[in-house]
Amino acid sequence: MAGVSLATVDRVLNARQGVRQKTINKVQAAISELGYVRDTAAANLARNRTYKFLFVLPDWKGQFFKELRRSIDEVAESARYDRTEVETLLVPNHDHTFLASRVGGLTSRDIDGVAIMANETPVVRDAIAGLHARGVPVVSLVSDQPNSVRDHFVGIDNTSAGRTAGMLMGRFLGDRSGKVIVAVSSKQSRDMLERRIGFDEILRKHFPKIQALPSIEGREDPAHTEQVLRRSLDAYPDVVGVYSAGASVVGVAAAVMGHDSPIRPIFIDHELSDASADFLQRGVLDAVITQNTGHIARSALRVLRARCDNTPVIRSQEYIRIDIVIRENLPKQE
Repeated sequence: MAGVSLATVDRVLNARQGVRQKTINKVQAAISELGYVRDTAAANLARNRTYKFLFVLPDWKGQFFKELRRSIDEVAESARYDRTEVETLLVPNHDHTFLASRVGGLTSRDIDGVAIMANETPVVRDAIAGLHARGVPVVSLVSDQPNSVRDHFVGIDNTSAGRTAGMLMGRFLGDRSGKVIVAVSSKQSRDMLERRIGFDEILRKHFPKIQALPSIEGREDPAHTEQVLRRSLDAYPDVVGVYSAGASVVGVAAAVMGHDSPIRPIFIDHELSDASADFLQRGVLDAVITQNTGHIARSALRVLRARCDNTPVIRSQEYIRIDIVIRENLPKQE
């Protein structure tokens, strides 16, 4: 229908060079008129192609990171049956120089796509730009890199998650007034910053009697988190709430339970884990705002595959939902 050779059609379908734009337009017009849909699976099978994807994660010990790594391992196991290999690179303590050195030489011949969870820094942005320039698709995980040339973000809207936490805090406190301690794992993490922005926005707009204190940093270390939180609880006798935007739930809970106060502060956390589920059950924790790590892992693979195959990303399928868990709707343990 296009009036060109089979070889020319092959070059157009595979986006190879050496074809005039006029010829490309003729082939694309024929594709549109015929309603032709390329069988990517058959093409990959014919070429004996195997996808190779790399997940780059911080080597942190928190429950959420353990859950995320477990979900990636599960997806990696099932992906083998779909001609896909998945590897995980752990970056020590957000060492972005190490990250850049490990991905800096990767090209589309080495890897088909990279999913990165890291703080947004110039080093990380440059690493993503280098991968993009070498034809490697990149998605950011959990904490976005919006000022980079990443292809897609896989995770919740963290500003909305912070607004959700603010609304829950205000509703739970009712007519009580006072201060709220905000704990984060790192002040440099974009997800923590966005959650804080959303939280403050809701308190200012709807609950002016509640004052959010400056963020304290837990460094994903339970002992350090407990220490700095205890210090803050002792310094402010009118604390009525604690919002953990991503700090160690074990450390925060220890400080809350160990503090001598006639009324326990309202405690809101992020990311459901075995530990946070236990604290919910015991009445130490009031609510958890969470995201499904399995959905994140599966979505990252689907998006990278779509970028490799030049097929559309189904936005509704890749939307990561914000879930709210309280004691009354805790998932039952199997």
